[in-house]
Parts: sequence; C-alpha cells; structure tokens
Amino acid sequence: MAAGWRAEAQAARRQVVATTGMIADVLRQVGGNRIEVRGLMAAGVDPHSYRQTRSDIALMTRADLVAWHGLYLEAQMESFLETLGKRKPVVALGEAVPKADRLAHDEYADRFDPHVWMDPRLWRHVALAARDALARLDPAGAETYAANATRHIGELDALATYADRVLASVPATRRILVTAHDAFNYFGRAHGYAVQGIQGISTESEAGLRRVQELVDLLVQKQITAVFIETSVADRNVRALIEGAAARGQNVVIGGELFSDAMGADGTYEGTYIGMIDHNATVVARALGGEAPERGMSGRLSTPVVIR
Repeated sequence: MAAGWRAEAQAARRQVVATTGMIADVLRQVGGNRIEVRGLMAAGVDPHSYRQTRSDIALMTRADLVAWHGLYLEAQMESFLETLGKRKPVVALGEAVPKADRLAHDEYADRFDPHVWMDPRLWRHVALAARDALARLDPAGAETYAANATRHIGELDALATYADRVLASVPATRRILVTAHDAFNYFGRAHGYAVQGIQGISTESEAGLRRVQELVDLLVQKQITAVFIETSVADRNVRALIEGAAARGQNVVIGGELFSDAMGADGTYEGTYIGMIDHNATVVARALGGEAPERGMSGRLSTPVVIR
C-alpha cells in the first residue's frame, strides 16, 4: 500500500524541464515536493553554444512546463523555445529582472547581458517569477510556492550580505577581476569591482591577440597577481595571459576556478545556486587579499579555498 501510494504521489508531481542549472535550482527551491525538475545542461556546459538534442526535444515536448533563462543566454535554442511556447507553457525566468536593472550587451544594441544570476539581489526577481509560473501551472500549490519563494529570498538576502562583506575586505586597489569571458559584470557592479573578460559576454566571441595584449598590459601596469579560470570555458586564454605577464616580469597565478555559466556537479553544495555564488565570492575575496572563511559562508564548500 505504502509503495503504491508513493508511486501515485510521484506520478502526480508536475513535470518541469529547465535549461540551465541555475534555472533548475530556483524551480526546485520554489517548487519543493510538488514538482519534478529535469535540467538539460550539466555542470560545466556552456549555455551560449548549447543546442537541444533529440532527447531534449522529447523531454520538453512531454513536460508540463519548460523554463529557460532568456536574455539571449541560450542563443542556439531561442528559436526552438519560442516555437514550443506556442504549444505549451514556456517561460523565460531570467527576463523577470527589470530592464532598468539590466546591463547592456557588449555586442548587440537591442539585447542585454544575460548573466543576472551573478547578483543575488537580482535573482530574487527570478524566484518570484518561478513562484508565479508554478502557481499558474498548479493553482492548488500556490500557497506552498509563495512560502517557498519567501524562504528562498531570505537565503538570497543572506548570501548577498555575506558576499558584500567578504568582497569589501579586499583592498580597493586590488578589486580587479580578470576572467575568461565577461560573465561577471553584474558581480562587478554589485560589489565595486572592475571586471575584465578575455572574451565578450558570449563565449562564441573570439579572443583576439590584441585583446590578450591589452590585458597583459593591464596586469603589468596594475600589478595584478591573480586571474581566474571558469568551469564552463577553456582556460587556454587565461594561461596565455599568465605567460605574457611572466615574459614582462609580472608574476600572475590562477586565483581559482569560478562558476560562471554553469553550477557545480549535481549533489554538491556548489551544485546549488547558493553554493555557486558562495564559492565565487569566497574564492575571489581570498585570492585578491581579502578575508573570507576557507569553507565559505556556512562552512559547506566542498574543499577549502586555499590562498595562493
């Protein structure tokens, strides 16, 4: 009887498909036990270049709801998702961030920088959009979704406060973040950091020799000692920066690996949105000379963040 009841309850859960790990996580946080979320993109997958597979298409066409980030993040899937939206509920949760709070795209005049998840205070808009989308899908669960969203927003506020504190401990002259691509502009705006990416906002853009040389010049002139690689972007361009700086007598190390367009592995703390941002804030603060606990905000980071 118990086994049969569990199977019936499982079957009653609404089936939701999410493109990115960040979107999947916010849906799980808000949806709780009333929904089952399947994510398309695993840890380390670059959403800018991701194209839907046949199995993805089958999964999305069977789902009760499909949620994507939008803001041109999943550029290669956009046409398919817009077409699918004429047949079933499809929602771009990232586009809940008000236009006034978005940053301009560096390549397209009519688009915005999609990396809004880098600021937890902006991500609260996504949590509220998830609440509303799930309530439309499942009105009987509206109170549950509202309560879960309120709880999660409280967690986002605590995360933002922690990030503010540890990143402010970095000396002002060292608040320069050099990474593989421009995924951290919202991070920079929120915390007062100058952000420089080798590639543009999209990883589809090319990193030319001129851009690499410009950043080598910056490393030398500003005496920057740490740059950062990303889990979803190849590290060859970052290593070219280090080699170029070394040739000019400036010792630069990899300050750590940051989560940019994808979270950590499923089942890990870093495989949640809270863990992803906790990791990034802790790694950046410690690498650039600030003070942060080696295991992050609540001692849950999988491995201690070592100061290099």
